[in-house]
Amino acid sequence: MNGDFKAGARDSIGILLGLIPFAIVFGIAADGAGLSTLQTVAMSAVIFAGTAQLVTVELIDANAGLAIVILTGVVINLRMLMYSASIAPHFTDYGKQTRAYLAYFLTDHVYAMSIAEYTNEAKSRNKRMYYLGLGVSIWVVWVATTAIGYLLGAGIPEELNLMFAVPLVFLAILVPAIDDAPQVVTALVSGVFAIAAAFAVAEFGLPQGLDLLIAAAIGIIAGVVSEEVMG
Repeated sequence: MNGDFKAGARDSIGILLGLIPFAIVFGIAADGAGLSTLQTVAMSAVIFAGTAQLVTVELIDANAGLAIVILTGVVINLRMLMYSASIAPHFTDYGKQTRAYLAYFLTDHVYAMSIAEYTNEAKSRNKRMYYLGLGVSIWVVWVATTAIGYLLGAGIPEELNLMFAVPLVFLAILVPAIDDAPQVVTALVSGVFAIAAAFAVAEFGLPQGLDLLIAAAIGIIAGVVSEEVMG
């Protein structure tokens, strides 16, 4: 196996510790919403987007219309456009077909870990293989533990609150990456607006996932401005 692929797989272990409870929760939710085993596993294998999957399953359980389910999933995942624009320059040497299948493995965690690796001048890994090491490892475990969650059904007590692990995974990625004042400003501003936007979404019935887009957009603006002022 390629050494850079193995490095990506190895670096994914910390992420997986938090994603496994999330995948199990999704599997349980899918079972509760009446999805079949095949439908649940296929959703994880094809869509491969944790938050969007969980929200769409909740909408299905609430008998929401198909258009609402699809639109909500699209809105939640619009942040991938920003990730794509950021990571694309690292894959310009590859053809369209290669970039297309690489895009399939793009998630929050794969993006964050890959960008951190690519900007580390002390390392010179093959970018594609490292990225695939992360993406394939996360995909395999996500799909497998989704199936486990589905088979467990409601057998896991709610008191365990497995969802607590999800924000911890993002924090574990975010905190080490903050190493200068503009990044601190970006993190604080986007965090504050994420909370405020999440409250607005819940209070006024706005589309799910809109809070993420608002926080991301304002965070980017705050980062650019603070970089100009402090840089």
